[in-house]
Amino acid sequence: MASLIDTPASALADAGKIGLIPATFLVAGNMMGSGVFLLPANLAAIGGIALLGWLVTIVGALALALTFAKLAAIEPAAGGPYAYTRKAFGNYMGYQTNLVYWLANVVGNVGLAVAGVGYLSHFFPALSNPLASAMTQVFVIWLFTYANILGPKMVGRIQTVTTSLALIPIVGMALFGWFWFHPAIYMSGWNVSGKSAFTAVGVTLNLTLWAFIGVESASVSAAVVKNPSRNVPIATIGGVVLAAICYVLSSSVIMGMIPNKVLIASSAPFADAARVALGGTAANIVAACAAIGCLGSLAGWTLLVGQTAKAAADDGLFANIFARVNAKGVPSAGLAIVAAIMTVQVFATMSPTASQQFGKIVSIAVIMTLLPYIYSAISMKVLGYGKMSSKQYTFYVLVGLVAAVYSLWAMVGSDGNQTRWSLIFVISTIVFYSAAITRTREIEEKHVHPGGPAPRAIRYIAVGVTIAALVGTFWVTVGQTEMLHLFTRSPNPVATSAITQ
Repeated sequence: MASLIDTPASALADAGKIGLIPATFLVAGNMMGSGVFLLPANLAAIGGIALLGWLVTIVGALALALTFAKLAAIEPAAGGPYAYTRKAFGNYMGYQTNLVYWLANVVGNVGLAVAGVGYLSHFFPALSNPLASAMTQVFVIWLFTYANILGPKMVGRIQTVTTSLALIPIVGMALFGWFWFHPAIYMSGWNVSGKSAFTAVGVTLNLTLWAFIGVESASVSAAVVKNPSRNVPIATIGGVVLAAICYVLSSSVIMGMIPNKVLIASSAPFADAARVALGGTAANIVAACAAIGCLGSLAGWTLLVGQTAKAAADDGLFANIFARVNAKGVPSAGLAIVAAIMTVQVFATMSPTASQQFGKIVSIAVIMTLLPYIYSAISMKVLGYGKMSSKQYTFYVLVGLVAAVYSLWAMVGSDGNQTRWSLIFVISTIVFYSAAITRTREIEEKHVHPGGPAPRAIRYIAVGVTIAALVGTFWVTVGQTEMLHLFTRSPNPVATSAITQ
């Protein structure tokens, strides 16, 4: 066995990092989270014409993928959109991009937890209780925070397994669902939106774009990917192509299996399609895979949130605590802060009224994600100058322009009121930037090194909160123990019948 001294420096540097296949699954898994399992029902409100919207969106998604892939190759820095925007347009634009992107992902991650637990309620009806659902969401959030604290290799393994399980019903439906596909059912719901074909396709873009949010996953996590200049571009393109094929085939075949009006009302279209084809057992398997896929994507998105905050903190544009890392090189302190914020969001949005409000916040988060995409696409012209041949430079500038125009089109088609409030928040970032300037000056003038070791207690806090949330879930859903006797929280059937008599 070779000694540590004989080990090449590059091998030591790559220890604990993820390779090409896990990085590809990270991209595909982050995109194919909860959205893919709900898309057929959402698109049914527009009709089979959504197929044309898919084709437009795939062009835009591939343009974004090529942009991020090339930017990762010429500027293999951690942080993704933040890093590219900062190098191209300066510190303030970088700070604005990071804050907007970070906040959008923090809010969006809560949505993944909500969706995952929602699928689990198919098997555990007690989770329909708002408090029980909230406690389970907190458990899931801190569980994957702890998994991230253990290192990126752990997250890579989780993402590979969960994405593989999520792909089973998606790929299975895309390949074998055609045996139950009926062209008449598909064409009868071609355009039920009541709008012109052009307008209907435009509305589709707002839905289909959500399916590709996460295309930048590998570039954001470049710091934890082996050989990023090679693997990040391949993983980005591979992840988008894999997701695109699964999206188009699976959503189209389901529209030809389930009548339009029934599909619109479906809360689990993949499970319903599996029930049509193979019965109830198959529907249960699909529902389980959907739940695992949603929750597994939360692990990857948690990694992204931690890495983008750390990249900004290393540059002095985010609080120093987000740059503190543990022995695995993971910004565990920042992850714990994010988990705490998400926990507050969970409890603040668990009532029906708050859930509706939270839905609007998630929509705003999607709109805010488009801004970093536009900045990154335009930064290609600045960062690519002098680093490519003339023909290659022209090609990638045009690709970036296509990605930017597509993102702008999607933003124009979004809700006007939500777009206005998102813009107000973006403008307000100038107020917070003043504090970041002070921190940057300290680093430059006093030669302060950002970061440092993260407190070891964070790991134990994450485990403690995870266990406490699990116990709380059990206590709410089942009951409490006293003198080794179990008392359920539901009314006793006998007592209830006696009262009614």
